[in-house]
Amino acid sequence: MRLATWNVALDREGPGLLVEDLAGGGSPQIAAIARVAVALDADVLLLTAVDYDRDGVALRLLAGRLAEAGAPYPHRFAFRPNTGTQTGFDVDGNGRIGDPRDAQGYGLYSGQGGMAILSRLPLDEGAARDHSAFLWRDLPGALLPEGDPALAGVQRLATTGFWDVPLVTGSGPLHLLAWHATPPVFDGPGDRNGRRNHDEAAFWRHYLDGALPMPPPDAPFVLLGDGNLDPADGDGRREGIAALLAHPALQDPLPKGSHGRAEPAHQGDPALDTVLYGDLGGLRLDYVLPSSRLRVMAAGVLWPAADDPLTADLAAASRHFPVWVDIDLVNP
Repeated sequence: MRLATWNVALDREGPGLLVEDLAGGGSPQIAAIARVAVALDADVLLLTAVDYDRDGVALRLLAGRLAEAGAPYPHRFAFRPNTGTQTGFDVDGNGRIGDPRDAQGYGLYSGQGGMAILSRLPLDEGAARDHSAFLWRDLPGALLPEGDPALAGVQRLATTGFWDVPLVTGSGPLHLLAWHATPPVFDGPGDRNGRRNHDEAAFWRHYLDGALPMPPPDAPFVLLGDGNLDPADGDGRREGIAALLAHPALQDPLPKGSHGRAEPAHQGDPALDTVLYGDLGGLRLDYVLPSSRLRVMAAGVLWPAADDPLTADLAAASRHFPVWVDIDLVNP
């Protein structure tokens, strides 16, 4: 079974715009995403940075476009994300309420840049658990910034969401643990986003340890999504993601791309990078981390050499590259 995650950059500047792009059929980005999805050939695909709407119209249209290209996903799921849901407080301190940075997670509107699961196998939606309302202050050892105690009483930890969605397989349930953390930048001297990014990774450590009010999964699992932090390079409190990668309940297959790029100024292996920024270079931000009970067969980042025919589609789709891991559920 191949599980993958991909930040597809399908977050638009206004509600309904993604639906328009999908329904219109003329978006080069969406056409490129469809062709990449065919090449990726994942059984389960977690998309990050994809707009959410209550009736699932965008997700249904997107699945239709993928199916037309040859990548059918009959099972789809999404909880409403925290992005764009207003806190009612002036979080960024600019004297106004209702700005994108005043939301539970940055968003111009409710649902901007959410997450979605596409699957060839059924999803047990009735058993899916959404931990996105978990308050930041309730995390053990939380690195809360100084501020209004009333805000702390409503501020959720998850920027986008913390999901636990069971996948129905012939070998029993496989829990998909999904998240998309805030970037650890775009804040001030209080390092609010850096602290939050650190604690979003810490949430999963405590969750797997059984140290939170909600019990951890009682079956094999895969933690996947956009952690928005590189353990070796870039900004942020790197100890947060490093501690998660070293958790004994997880294994890091170290997926690598085949692009052959070099990053002399970076500490980390550029083959592990999953995103390319014009000013920062490559960083490893996206992760697929199976539980230690699972047998990993192969892993990679779909980032080929510059002369590969798929390279142009990847560039047109997103600056992030899909990360995939193959696991053996029959012989774990």
